[in-house]
Amino acid sequence: MQSIENNGIAAFRSRQQVMRFDSALRKAGIHSEIVSTPRDVSVGCGLSVAFDLRDTAAVLDAYRRSRPGNLIGFYEIVRTPGQKAQVVPIRL
Repeated sequence: MQSIENNGIAAFRSRQQVMRFDSALRKAGIHSEIVSTPRDVSVGCGLSVAFDLRDTAAVLDAYRRSRPGNLIGFYEIVRTPGQKAQVVPIRL
């Protein structure tokens, strides 16, 4: 499986919802991965669904259709060379 470089994450409060949303994305043909939730998003189950930012509109559409619940939020991971990655909320 290819790694997601330019990624966003969907963070949930429950592992069950992470698995459900990851499955919904895959069924929609959207590449996703289950990853550890960054410390900056400290509330939750410790897992998130990563996706390519270029797929954000399709990811949000899949979320609206599947309604997995327990969503903490959608975030962009901003990487700057020589600095710690930052987690920025994606405006819905």
